[in-house]
Amino acid sequence: MESNISLSGGSKIVSLGLQHVLAMYAGAILVPLLVGRALNLTGAQLSYLVAIDLLTCGIATLLQVWKNKYLGIGLPVMLGSSFVAITPMIGIGSQYGLNAIYGAIIAAGLFVLVFAAFFGKIIRLFPPVVTGTVVTVIGLSLIPTGIRNMAGGAANPDFGSLPNFLLSFGVLALILVINRFLAGFMRSLAVLIGIITGTTVAALMGKVSFAPVAEASWFHLPQFFAFGLPEFRIAPILTMIIVCVVIIVESTGVFLALGKVCDQKLSPHDLTRGYRSEGTAIVLGGLFNAFPYNTFAQNVGLVELSRVKTRNVIAVAACILIVLGLVPKIAALATIIPLAVLGGATVVLFGMVVASGIRMMTEVDFKDQRNLMIVACSISLGVGATVVPELFSGLPSSLRIIVSDGTITGSLSAILLNLFFHVSPRFRSVDNSTVSSAKPEEMAVPAGEQV
Repeated sequence: MESNISLSGGSKIVSLGLQHVLAMYAGAILVPLLVGRALNLTGAQLSYLVAIDLLTCGIATLLQVWKNKYLGIGLPVMLGSSFVAITPMIGIGSQYGLNAIYGAIIAAGLFVLVFAAFFGKIIRLFPPVVTGTVVTVIGLSLIPTGIRNMAGGAANPDFGSLPNFLLSFGVLALILVINRFLAGFMRSLAVLIGIITGTTVAALMGKVSFAPVAEASWFHLPQFFAFGLPEFRIAPILTMIIVCVVIIVESTGVFLALGKVCDQKLSPHDLTRGYRSEGTAIVLGGLFNAFPYNTFAQNVGLVELSRVKTRNVIAVAACILIVLGLVPKIAALATIIPLAVLGGATVVLFGMVVASGIRMMTEVDFKDQRNLMIVACSISLGVGATVVPELFSGLPSSLRIIVSDGTITGSLSAILLNLFFHVSPRFRSVDNSTVSSAKPEEMAVPAGEQV
């Protein structure tokens, strides 16, 4: 896997690594900001959450790039916190407390580690009708969060005010203008530019407090269980296991797409090593009070655009993330972003998730009535559970935490309905109309929500 251009000099490798960090930075910091604010964390806790997330992103990336007998896909991939886990983490934290989130993440990561080889063998059970539907449901389930943030956040006394309206739609307009008139690397930074510009304007309007930055230290070391010892509860663990299964399906699509870009054919054993690395990264996320991690798709596009395929560049990018994570004052800069600014950016990101899912479903044979039923029922149940979560209020709390989340409900529906319609009763063969006609790289979907 060699680069198509010469990488003479360390400064050039550092520059290329920084480019990868900038391409994924907005997506990396959004998850801790959205989850932390939804769970009413303090400014200091939020700064820690962003810092430890960046550090763990770097460690997780090194685990995936470093190929050995047991771990690592060995491709130039970047890992970051998954959008799929946002609403489940908020739901678990609201009902069971913060420590139950991390107990569930640790248990789910161990589940991925134990069953990594099994996942490598059953990926054929996730054709485009499943993966496309799952990604579409993820995007549709996240959009209400983005819209509420555009208005300033649900608990904000200025919800829907004119300044919030101007900030959020100004950020959205700037992102659209950059995508219309710029190209290449600058276009890939559209979301980050929008967030920085929006925050600057908000500061001029007096809507930004720099106190968290002033109070944050210049250096700290990560610590295990910073928010307390994890709690292991059955319902949150089952929910997070389902989340991690969805993450595995998404990451597989990224692996296959990047393997094609790098002219490297991936074997089931390669995929298994990749899954083990992601499982290890998820466990680390739980130990350090961070997040579940998966492979970022936008960095695949950057590899294809730059034609630089060497893993050295990604290793440098991972080290940059680790350094950023050790400096809380830098991480605190992300915590001062107003929710209206985040909303203007995330509505684009979440909409892109929906568009990515729809694009994946163009490979589906919709002349087959069974595929129509899978998509129709899964999207209806997923969106329904998001918009009307009280639908399941009569169920026991252990079940309600699973099915009241639209992402989980829709994803489970797609997976189970595909098994029902296309897999034989003895679960030994899959209907040829959904799998054999698909190309290898179409049998799973890139993680389109990570933009």
